[in-house]
Amino acid sequence: MERAQILVVDDKVNILKLLERVLGEANDVTTAQDGQRAISLAGSRDFDVVLTDLRMPGADGFEVLRQVKSRSPDTEVVMMTAYATVADAVSAMRQGAFDYLQKPFDPDDASLVVARALERRRLRSHAPAPDDGTATRHGLIGRSPAIRAVWKLLEQAAGLDITVLLTGETGTGKELAARAVHDRSARRDHRFIPVNCGALPGELVESELFGHARGAFTGATAAKPGLFEDAEGGTLFLDEIGDLPLPVQVKLNRALQEKEIRRVGANEPVRIDVRLVAATHRDLKAEVEAGRFREDLYYRLAVFPVALPALRERREDIPLLAAHFLQKHAGAHRQEPPGFDAEALRTLAGYRWPGNVRELENAVERALAVCAGHTVGVHDLPTDVQSAQEGAMPGELLVKMPYREAVDLARDRISRDYLVVLLEEFQGHVTHAAERAGMERESLHRLLKRYGVRADDFKPR
Repeated sequence: MERAQILVVDDKVNILKLLERVLGEANDVTTAQDGQRAISLAGSRDFDVVLTDLRMPGADGFEVLRQVKSRSPDTEVVMMTAYATVADAVSAMRQGAFDYLQKPFDPDDASLVVARALERRRLRSHAPAPDDGTATRHGLIGRSPAIRAVWKLLEQAAGLDITVLLTGETGTGKELAARAVHDRSARRDHRFIPVNCGALPGELVESELFGHARGAFTGATAAKPGLFEDAEGGTLFLDEIGDLPLPVQVKLNRALQEKEIRRVGANEPVRIDVRLVAATHRDLKAEVEAGRFREDLYYRLAVFPVALPALRERREDIPLLAAHFLQKHAGAHRQEPPGFDAEALRTLAGYRWPGNVRELENAVERALAVCAGHTVGVHDLPTDVQSAQEGAMPGELLVKMPYREAVDLARDRISRDYLVVLLEEFQGHVTHAAERAGMERESLHRLLKRYGVRADDFKPR
């Protein structure tokens, strides 16, 4: 297993030792006590992430950032700074730094920001993830066993010129999977035509799929080929095939059986050479039993079935997907992508995502739009996602966590609940709340920031 290469730069020996201990378990950590030494090291070998203090004698953090980025643009740089120089750290982010850590920082926060920096480097470079396999394949992102099983099936399906049936809830990536089958098949040089059967007007479905002859119906002033003919030699993707009317199902079944179609109003059949990939969020077996879907068509479609997992069935992929969408939409708006704080990531992982990956992407895009700082917090997430913090943690998620992570999650939830009740009691007055909590005002401010709690929300209107 390939270990990430981390360079830590600080003139304080205690900081170097702390980060070497915290990050050294999963990464190879090199330390430097001054900026010039760091620049020399970065010039002689490749590092995945550099953590550098902002203010140091000689070459400061800005110079380290400039030199590292000029020699290795894909290396991510994280600035470490005291409260008084946070503005400088933000300026460094505009110059290419990934994020910053405000001293004194929690070791867990350091681990989290490095993990996010490593993930961003991999997304940029498409380098292998530090485990068995890559994080993205066929446009489907993840490392969970569930998504790996889908990758394998799609690769097998691509090599076989047979009909494929993709099943799964709305938003699980069925069109991406269909495109993956086409792009890796012998038909890749021909057209891939996606069709949403549910969006076709009922009276025009047959004409759209199979075409029509001139004069076949009012308005048919010329002969028109259908989508099957348009996809000749390539792949026709029929999404939501369970929405097809029964009469059209009969014609579709015959087209698959005979390898020919007949335009509406025409007498002569047309030979076709098309690979069909179908998809549905419905239980087609149940639809067959209810008389809404033809049994013979079902068995002709389900030659090679592939079930795409719901997002709640691969929760371990949520942080990776969220980071990908954050970078994607930040890039579209030409802005530096922020990161997620720990509680926001845990909230994303705890939500059930009825809309699956599509809903997650929408939630991340919304969070990016409202985020005012350099970190996306819980308060930036949609209200229904925030509600995932309420109530007990789903058992299906807990059993996938290591003990320490489960305990940390429980601690974070209790901490946030405490802060909310505390600020409610003192109506957002941080000084009085800090006195009750038995801590310094600055310490309480750091906790509020970490857990995405804003004192202003509790002040009288």
